[in-house]
Amino acid sequence: MSIDRKQQIVEAATKAFTQFGYKGTTMDLVSKLANVGKGTIYTFYTNKEELFSEIIDRLLADMRTAADAAFDTSHPFVDRVHLALYSILEFRKTHQLTIKIFQESQELGTPTVNAGVHKVEEMVLLYIKQKMIDAIENEDIKKCDPELTAFIILKLYVALIFDWEKHHQPLGKEKIAEIFEGYLLKGLSL
Repeated sequence: MSIDRKQQIVEAATKAFTQFGYKGTTMDLVSKLANVGKGTIYTFYTNKEELFSEIIDRLLADMRTAADAAFDTSHPFVDRVHLALYSILEFRKTHQLTIKIFQESQELGTPTVNAGVHKVEEMVLLYIKQKMIDAIENEDIKKCDPELTAFIILKLYVALIFDWEKHHQPLGKEKIAEIFEGYLLKGLSL
């Protein structure tokens, strides 16, 4: 029975954080949305930060699942990385909670939200880094600094998916793959 209540609370809190952001969400609001007493929430979570942290952890698990599903080993390594990255970033772009927390982080700089955003970015970087290490070991790519390469890949994708769209038409998946291959894998030399 308590697992059902805990799930109710998590779902209600996710809904509240998505609609009102971290700052605009109170434990009173979560208790109303979950249809449980506020005291019931405190039997599972000591505070709003702990509840938010669990929701971020669940979000990260969902993102990882989406990336793993896209990392199809029947494709060449470069295509696998592209598909996995695009899957993660598309998830981030279309999942309403991630949109809200990234927006709140940029606009308000809420420390708890900033920590959540940092956690998301760290997970993505570690995921890419591990895939780079595996690719180096399998001789799919030449030796490089996997951490630095993961950072460059992530920043390029973020720039192409989010920053570019602020002033230009969004780029399609194929165009992003073409840019990724052209700039990172082949370089600009003739």
